Amino acid sequence: MPFETNHAHSVTIACIQYEPKIGEVEANLNAIEERVREAHAKGAQLIVLPELANSGYVFDSAEELASLAQPIPDGLSAQRLIALASEMDIYIVSGLAEVSSGVFYNSAMLCGPEGYIGTYRKMHLWYRENLFFEKGDLGLPVFDTPLGRIGIAICYDGWFPETFRELAIKGAEVICVPTNWVPMPDQDPETEAMSNILHKAAAHSNGLFIACADRVGIERGQPFIGQSLILDATGWPLAGPASRAGEEILYAEITPSDVLSKRRLNEFNDKFGDRRTDVYG
Repeated sequence: MPFETNHAHSVTIACIQYEPKIGEVEANLNAIEERVREAHAKGAQLIVLPELANSGYVFDSAEELASLAQPIPDGLSAQRLIALASEMDIYIVSGLAEVSSGVFYNSAMLCGPEGYIGTYRKMHLWYRENLFFEKGDLGLPVFDTPLGRIGIAICYDGWFPETFRELAIKGAEVICVPTNWVPMPDQDPETEAMSNILHKAAAHSNGLFIACADRVGIERGQPFIGQSLILDATGWPLAGPASRAGEEILYAEITPSDVLSKRRLNEFNDKFGDRRTDVYG
């Protein structure tokens, strides 16, 4: 069963939807800082940025990735975000291209007023990511912060229900999802994105707040679909979906400790209490 929680206070989350430029790390960091400052000015305490927000996504070669990836937390990109979080007394989750001992990971870093907090490495690699990155080897950590217990997933991780169930069982209350969603095969582009359907279901069935920050734009022929959103622990949207093509910042206020009450559907049914662990583990 999930841990008890005492995070009985409200938290303002912001998801930053923007368009990174492939290979332009300094320009991307400048764009990130501008938007983080805007979100902070509007009261955001926890800010989520897209997947690979510092580097762009569609790499031409392993050599190109090697020229862009940096260590976490000692690289330029990580240090820039850590400095921002410390200066503004906020928490930031950002996707970053990571290199560690010569190995490359599609990662996300959590930092806050106290500095570097932790790293998550994407476990489920999508399409050509398999040519450049290794699968994450840090499991699914949950970070206990003054705002709440924070878990992280990245993009294609959200296609696996086990991701969210494991995080919920470990006591997570808020899941931050840096992502670069692309069109799904066989889907009418005018209908609701499959990514949004999957994350609504995950938020509902696990009683988790989920904040998804997607990117927009077309990079080397690959379109990205936007539609960032912030979900209540009931699965219903608190903010978004954002536009399909425009840059945008979403805001929502949550109370992390509400996950326990939101898992109760009525006087008889509780999403965790009703689990048949005797049958399916």
